[in-house]
Amino acid sequence: MEKAMFGAGCFWGVESAFRQIPGVQDVACGYSGGRLAHPSYQDVCYKDTGHAEVVLVDFNPQQVSYEALVDFFFQMHDPTTLNRQGPDVGDQYRSAIFYYSPEQARTAQAAKERWDRSGVYSRPIVTQIEAAREFWRAEEYHQQYFARRGMQPTCHVARKP
Repeated sequence: MEKAMFGAGCFWGVESAFRQIPGVQDVACGYSGGRLAHPSYQDVCYKDTGHAEVVLVDFNPQQVSYEALVDFFFQMHDPTTLNRQGPDVGDQYRSAIFYYSPEQARTAQAAKERWDRSGVYSRPIVTQIEAAREFWRAEEYHQQYFARRGMQPTCHVARKP
């Protein structure tokens, strides 16, 4: 098993989307990239902690590649909006890839450049690519938010390069 961490706006839709990919074993909502240990949702939203809402993806690389996950990430949200996804505004909603190895960093950077050149987006991609830091699991009511409520997520879109 390997890990991948992505920030693509509100983590509810991101978590739900990644769960649909064969080879993904688990997805957890949480916070990363900030200055406060053990942040709460309230901290991240209202106290300028610097954290992004992220998902931690556990995946089997024999079934799905990291590159495929990164491409899915670029397809399922708008990576051209700084600190925003749809109606959600703030640095906690930034587009970010947190890598766990030099190989993941190279793969993420190459994908970002490829998507930037693809013409799919009319503006430059602003996704941050940085080394993974501590993952702080979000409160339980955030985990599998849509599935627990029997709702269909509608907050992320799919695009093709």
